[in-house]
Amino acid sequence: MSAQKDCEFLVKRARELVSDDPCAAKAWLITARTLYPTDFNIQYEMYSIERNAERTASAGRLLYDMFINFPDQPVVWREISVITAALRSDSQDKQAQFLRALFETLPARVQCEMLLKATEQCFNTLEKAEMLLLLLKRFPESVVQHGVNLGETLLEAEASENVESPVNCFRKLFVCDVLPLVINNMDMRLPASLMQKYILKAAEFYIGYVTRGPSADAQIQGSQDGATLKSPGVSRGPQRFVIDGLSEKSSAVAEPWERLLDILTVVGARCEWQGDKGQRSYVDMLQRVKELCRYLLGLEGETRSRCCSQVVICAALVLFRSAYLYVSAVQPSLFQGVGAMTSGPWILVEDLSSVYSDVEVDRAALKHAHKKRKLADGREKTIVRTDLKSSGRQKTIHSSDDEEGLGKGRGRHILVSKADMPNWSETLESFRTARESWDLLHSHDGLEAEFKKICAAWKTESWLWFRIFLTDMIIYQGHYRKALSSLHQMAAVQQPQPAQQSPTGQASLEHHRALIQQASCHYALGEYRMACEKLLDVVSGLVPPNQELTKVTEDQSRIKSKTRRGNDLRLLPCTNRAVLPFCLQLMLACFKLRTFTDSRDDLSLGHVVVLLQHDWPRGEMLFLKAIEKICQQGSFQYENFFNYVTNIDMLEEFAYLRTPEGGRIQLELLPNQGMLIKHHTVTRGITKGVKEDFRLAMERQVSRCGENLLSVLHRFCINEKIIIIQSLP
Repeated sequence: MSAQKDCEFLVKRARELVSDDPCAAKAWLITARTLYPTDFNIQYEMYSIERNAERTASAGRLLYDMFINFPDQPVVWREISVITAALRSDSQDKQAQFLRALFETLPARVQCEMLLKATEQCFNTLEKAEMLLLLLKRFPESVVQHGVNLGETLLEAEASENVESPVNCFRKLFVCDVLPLVINNMDMRLPASLMQKYILKAAEFYIGYVTRGPSADAQIQGSQDGATLKSPGVSRGPQRFVIDGLSEKSSAVAEPWERLLDILTVVGARCEWQGDKGQRSYVDMLQRVKELCRYLLGLEGETRSRCCSQVVICAALVLFRSAYLYVSAVQPSLFQGVGAMTSGPWILVEDLSSVYSDVEVDRAALKHAHKKRKLADGREKTIVRTDLKSSGRQKTIHSSDDEEGLGKGRGRHILVSKADMPNWSETLESFRTARESWDLLHSHDGLEAEFKKICAAWKTESWLWFRIFLTDMIIYQGHYRKALSSLHQMAAVQQPQPAQQSPTGQASLEHHRALIQQASCHYALGEYRMACEKLLDVVSGLVPPNQELTKVTEDQSRIKSKTRRGNDLRLLPCTNRAVLPFCLQLMLACFKLRTFTDSRDDLSLGHVVVLLQHDWPRGEMLFLKAIEKICQQGSFQYENFFNYVTNIDMLEEFAYLRTPEGGRIQLELLPNQGMLIKHHTVTRGITKGVKEDFRLAMERQVSRCGENLLSVLHRFCINEKIIIIQSLP
């Protein structure tokens, strides 16, 4: 009892002197340790003085002595816990740096033993994993003993926590930290099945990380429901991303696709996959497995199983990467951080460049040769002006695929504006590569079955971004009925929320993407009434661009247009200035075939005349065909004519039809004009009052030729919606 009091006195005396005379305090403690070498309090007080004075070497020696001589003291483990926390943290403050330097002074054997015992003291799975990971990184030889066990512990913890999202703290530590250590350790003999399991776990994490959607704070919670599609947000600013359980810095993953490729390369070498291991790109990888696939049916047993696994894993990763690159270009708002750098969204639709040129007009058969020459001259001048504005610039890119397609997908072209999509080449190439990968995975029953297992495990049916790619691929293949089914499901989750509306209408326009594609598919199936219903729903939510934007659109569209086959596709920018003209063209295409038949349908013919005003004079030949039909009929009734027709060339042509030279065609273009004619019939079947009303109406209409045409046509779609839909079967 007397010895304990002596120890306490010596420690107390040292504490009193440490601030004024550190050397004297140190002398007291050296004396005390000499007298009582087994007293822990004296040893710890000496360590505290050296640590507080930040004397690294002496503090390290004292910590080593305490760890060896007093391994069961709780105070020692609290101190070790503080040091290991500093080792695991990214903090650069003075205290953390000192603690890390203190640890480095310890012998390697003691460091390893200290970390192992510190790991045993941890009860939290994540903390224990981080501690053991620290050991593996500092002492690679320990990977053989602890590497696989640590990986399995993390995966088991993920499963026991019921974490739905693969982007979680356990998977992140496993994929980014533990797995590279395990697969790169050549002293370990890992079965191929285990390595294939690990590469799929890594791929699921990296794909989930890259394709994570934007949210208020972009924080991934473990309770996410992965069974339903998530509607995208439209936030485009810089966003934080924190995985629950990790710091913001620890949550960041640089170059995920490259990291995944590195892991795949190592796993492929260890699993003895076929092919040149020196090639390090996803495209090269796809080419290797395509060549391997030719010999797959001739292989047997374990060799065939190994090759099948190689083809499925490699082709699946190329598919998901290429599909992501494509969708991130056409629908960037789905992904966190992508929208701020990219334009979009874009919509894959039927190309309507030939909508004005499908009807061949026999010029010799037309009566109004002088008007044709006038319209043709005007068209020639317009094209000259356009070419001067765009000299030296290629505006439209045609992407052609040589591979065998399905149905209408064989050899289809995708047109896109180079000016609006600077990365057009990479986008179309990604789409092509993704389709090739998909076809390869479905070229054999065995490959398809294995691929479906991966999709089921990853719940790819809940990936909205992948659904968008699949829908576009189905449209490319020409399977429009199947595409409509997929689009209806997407439309249900893409309804705009009130908070997502913006003054420009851009947010709501993004959510009209599925409706526009539905209209395009209905048109391709010949379901014109359904197509127009979808189009008019879209138009009702649009704001017509101003006149200046209209002119730009007109010039560009003339440059883009070429006479092409009717089954080509186009990537359309989902903007007001692009969508409204497309809707007008698609409605024109719906009415065109119905109008130019042997039967008479003045209402449809009138709608065609109104719609042909857009992008004039590209529709000149079709307009002349309409005039020819009116002449053959001898009369024409369309009471909305003066509400929506403001094109000066069209007005002159209709005025000419009333003259003797024009054939005295009976035109009923004024509201209720038919009733007036029945009650006041005079010579030649037209009243003088009606003639005067027609002349005054035509004069008033000429004064409206300067109106914003897209505003007029937008009003036409809104006001006449019911009539337009009822005009189609």
